[in-house]
Amino acid sequence: MKMFFKVILLVLVLLAISFGITKIVLMPQDVEFFGSYGFTKPILIAYGITQLIGGIMLAVPISRIIGAIIVAATFINSAVVLVIAGKYAVTFITLICVLLLGFIIKRSLKLAAPGTNETQE
Repeated sequence: MKMFFKVILLVLVLLAISFGITKIVLMPQDVEFFGSYGFTKPILIAYGITQLIGGIMLAVPISRIIGAIIVAATFINSAVVLVIAGKYAVTFITLICVLLLGFIIKRSLKLAAPGTNETQE
């Protein structure tokens, strides 16, 4: 379970950071896609910064839960836009990531509970 947690955590951190960076640097695909749903460039950059910060916080044990919540919120927002766009396969994958973030939150809360040793992970 420890290895599964670490692998899932690593994948989610890398996804959040990479998605954030693509929005911050205004990748043409992101600008075009999100722009058609009302995201201006400054909003897209702010959205990317939020994802980047969430991903970094997710990587740090002391801020992992807050980071997971931030990343989950951005992924849910993306899922809504993807549903509106009719991109159901990508929406499904995004929602799987949200469920995995829920797993990270649950596991991190369990480790932070009194009487547990947080160094187990």
